[in-house]
Amino acid sequence: MTDSLVSHDAIDFDPFAAAFHDDPQRIYRRLRDSAPVYHNPRYGFWALSRHADVVPAMKDFETYSSGRGVTLEQVLAPEPPEQQIPMIIMMDPPEHTRMRKLVSAVFTPRAIAALEPMIREAIAGFVERLDPERFDVVADFSSLFPIEVITTMLGVPKEDRQQLREWLSIPLQRAEGQVGIDEDARRAVQSSTAYYTRLVAERRVRPREDMISRLLAVEVDRADGSITRLTEKEVLGFAALLAGAGAETVAKLLGTAAVIFADHPQQWRALRADRSLIPGAVEELLRYEGPVQYDVRYTRREVTLRGRTIPVHSPVLMLLASATRDPDAFPDADRFDITRPFTGNNLGLGYGIHRCLGAALARLESHIALDAMLDFMPEYELDRQGLRRARETSVAGWTEVPVRVTR
Repeated sequence: MTDSLVSHDAIDFDPFAAAFHDDPQRIYRRLRDSAPVYHNPRYGFWALSRHADVVPAMKDFETYSSGRGVTLEQVLAPEPPEQQIPMIIMMDPPEHTRMRKLVSAVFTPRAIAALEPMIREAIAGFVERLDPERFDVVADFSSLFPIEVITTMLGVPKEDRQQLREWLSIPLQRAEGQVGIDEDARRAVQSSTAYYTRLVAERRVRPREDMISRLLAVEVDRADGSITRLTEKEVLGFAALLAGAGAETVAKLLGTAAVIFADHPQQWRALRADRSLIPGAVEELLRYEGPVQYDVRYTRREVTLRGRTIPVHSPVLMLLASATRDPDAFPDADRFDITRPFTGNNLGLGYGIHRCLGAALARLESHIALDAMLDFMPEYELDRQGLRRARETSVAGWTEVPVRVTR
């Protein structure tokens, strides 16, 4: 038995269009209801939108490969192998298993908990600079401190951290209908790569107590049975991935939090009155409007799902942000509720073997930052005319969230 589907021509799901970025949930509802296994002939991708389909697919790396990339443009126009910087999010087992093991110990809950004083200090430093009456939650706060945290861990000198943030943000930005990156983005990628190349070279000669130094020291069991050190490109891949993902997710989540809580002021007041609700509030934010919209996979074999056949070698968008608003999986899914019981499977930070390496770090940063926001903006109003949506590949959120504190 198949779902009752409308013609796919009647649903224009274009992940590069401004209309999608402005209101992703509108298209997700249509996809879940009418085309849960969607095909876009213009770009040649498929998309899964229901929780019951996305969750098992994210776990099935034998069918759905990450080897061609995790964004649609990476899969549609892959770089030549010699130009690629290897990243574990673009690997399948057994290579992925070996590489992930190297950094998993750094991101255990115990190891992340030890970073709490450094995170609190970084957040407090940016809070002190805020105008107490008017500021932009993203531009003046949430976009600034996460890069400080992750680059401190990597060993980047303080004076270079915000420059890296600027370089990292440029390749993510998209104009209306833009698929690949432009020349400015290429230059930014080249600049950040060159920077980390120099830093890796320095740490190879003079190691310190930082993550890059530890990565240079570890040994890897290769597929051929040999044991070697990581190559320069492999270390660069870890640095680029951790810096990019570590900075972007928390920045977008907190900007979104300011917008959502402005629409639900009673829940903001409840959170201020009972800070023990903060962990649950972060999980609900990730579920309700998390930054990561989709991960892309590439079929290794033909797949038949809900009466439709996805051919081999097809890009498939796993619509994580749609699955977390699926009413078949979450009662009253379109209701934001910080007291909603957490099921333990939050797709907002990935799922399966590629679940976010820094999930514990992202949660800790978000908990501390949200606690701080409750203090420095206990009552506030949005300047809704000044809100600006992000136009980024596979990521949703806001680039500008101006507020006025009304305490």
